Amino acid sequence: MDVASTGSLSRSAHLVRRFFASLWPGGPPAKVENWVLDSLLAGEADLWRRMSGPDRRHAVSVARRVDDRLGGADRSVLAAALLHDVGKVASGLGTLVRVLATLVGMVGGDRVRSSDGRIGRYLRHPQIGADLLETAGSDELTVAWAAQHHLPAERWTVDQVIAEALHAADDD
Repeated sequence: MDVASTGSLSRSAHLVRRFFASLWPGGPPAKVENWVLDSLLAGEADLWRRMSGPDRRHAVSVARRVDDRLGGADRSVLAAALLHDVGKVASGLGTLVRVLATLVGMVGGDRVRSSDGRIGRYLRHPQIGADLLETAGSDELTVAWAAQHHLPAERWTVDQVIAEALHAADDD
C-alpha cells in the first residue's frame, strides 16, 4: 500500500472513531473541566463553553496526548490543543449533519466551502476558529494552529516539533 493510501485510511479511521465517540452525550467530568479552565484565558474559556460536549471530550484527549508527547506543554500549546476545533461552533451542526458536510466538502470543494450556509461554515471552521481565538485574545500559536490544523505540514507556521505533536495527537 502506498503512503497516500495509508494516510487516507488513517484519516478515515480517525473520522470513524470521532463519529462513534460523538454519539455519546456530555462533556468531560467536572475535575477535567476545572483543569481545562485553569489552562485557558478568560475569552478562551468562554469559547470552550460554547463547544459541544463531544468536541470538548475530544479536545481534552488531544491536549493530554500533546502534553505527554512534549513531556509537558505550555499554556498556549494546551490552548491550541483544546481549541483547535472551536470554529465548529459557528455552524451549529450536529453529528450526523457534520458527517454529511464532510462528504459534501470532499465532493463540492471550494464552491461549498465558500458558501455562507451552515455546511460552508463547518467546512471553514479552521479560519473561523482562528478569528474567534484572535478576538478572544489568544496567543499567536493558539490562533495559528486553529487556522492551520487541517493544512499539510509544509504550510504550518507553528514550530515544527509542536505542530507535529499537535497533529499526531489529533489523529490518534
